Amino acid sequence: MKKKVLISGGGTGGHIFPALSIANAIKRRIDADILFVGADNRMEMEKVPAAGYEIIGLPVAGFDRKNMLKNFSVLLKLFKSVRMARKIIKDFKPDIAIGVGGYASGPTLKAAQRAGVPTLVQEQNSYAGVTNKLLAAYAGRICVAYEGMEAFFPKEKIVLTGNPVRKDLTEHTFDKAKVRTRFGLNPEKVTVLVVGGSLGARTLNESLEAGLRKLLDAGLQVIWQTGKYFGTRGQQAAKGLQGAVVTEFITDMGSAYAAADLVVSRAGAGSISELQVLGKPCVLVPSPNVAEDHQTKNALALVHKDAAVMVTDAEARGKLVDTVLDLASDKEKLKSMSANISAMALRDSDEHIVDEIMKIIS
Repeated sequence: MKKKVLISGGGTGGHIFPALSIANAIKRRIDADILFVGADNRMEMEKVPAAGYEIIGLPVAGFDRKNMLKNFSVLLKLFKSVRMARKIIKDFKPDIAIGVGGYASGPTLKAAQRAGVPTLVQEQNSYAGVTNKLLAAYAGRICVAYEGMEAFFPKEKIVLTGNPVRKDLTEHTFDKAKVRTRFGLNPEKVTVLVVGGSLGARTLNESLEAGLRKLLDAGLQVIWQTGKYFGTRGQQAAKGLQGAVVTEFITDMGSAYAAADLVVSRAGAGSISELQVLGKPCVLVPSPNVAEDHQTKNALALVHKDAAVMVTDAEARGKLVDTVLDLASDKEKLKSMSANISAMALRDSDEHIVDEIMKIIS
């Protein structure tokens, strides 16, 4: 008998890509209709249909923590989203509802729980968000990526599964020299990959803008994803310089990771899971603009195991480039960091999460 599975969440690639990985794993193993619920005008409304799945958008938005007066319209959107979520549950009649984090997962999973639909929560970070903590009391399972999550959730509901990563990163074997050549780089030179997400990270971009020549003069090569909002400033910074590839978005992240000896990144849960599975030494610059400062907590979980180096956002403009130079010149340090971060990896997370889904719907 065909099952009906509802998956809710999104807002960033860190939520969307794991959600799609879970959906694809469900399709491989279960005869299922899958419906996504996301937030209007967010990335999932484009990425999910492109992956072949139906999605319904809710008008839900995040609270403005700096200007409370703006939250009146946010509350109106929330009430409307709650009503819409109840109707989606009533019409679709899911056998299970899965929340992966993001604005839409709160009203959707709460509506499912009130209708008696079993729910599974996937918490990607080392510090649980408010929404998932509220949903946990009535969730059937809580799939987590870090140890010690009983500080936030009922211990008996927690399953350590890890965060799903994109299959294209792990299904292919990449030759480092060949992928560097494809990027137009020297196959022999130490290469640094800098990524701040699809929208970009202003602090990372401005740090590279100021320090790119210094990195290249030291003999390094740089692959730099600037993201959507940095315009042509990255290309201007690299104009006339050899050994720098600057692009708004990298489609083939598998090749970019393979080319890199060291990665500079924000500390989102999805990015960290990718770095762990690929065993990539990294410098993490946590975003200060996230709830409960969870990216700093994600980064520290690696730092405490000598699996990464952290530079705070406030320090980055003055410290990031020199930190990269020091690490890139220390081959033994890079080797030990690679071993340590690889040891933290939880592999086949999508399959483990589907194991839990099947237990619930069976």
